[in-house]
Amino acid sequence: MTPNTRMPLGAILYFLGAILLSFYFVFAAVQGDYGVFRRAIVNAEAKVLEQDLGELRAEVARMENLTRRLSDDYLDLDLLDEQARDVLGMIRADEVVIR
Repeated sequence: MTPNTRMPLGAILYFLGAILLSFYFVFAAVQGDYGVFRRAIVNAEAKVLEQDLGELRAEVARMENLTRRLSDDYLDLDLLDEQARDVLGMIRADEVVIR
């Protein structure tokens, strides 16, 4: 082999193509639709939605309790009185209204 020999053009293009293809796949793995950054965003959104779900479950439990307390099987007279006065906008003579 003589010192003036060069790599063939085909070999250079082959390695250049392999390097460019590798860069593309690395970029897609990090920045793509299913990449690492997108995964972090989806995980953060999932945590927020889980918190919202917990709050909604607590609200549903509270509403179920109020509904049960006003049902025919179990009637809470204090709650019924409170709801009726709230809807009608009335107060008893012995109550003081603070706004």
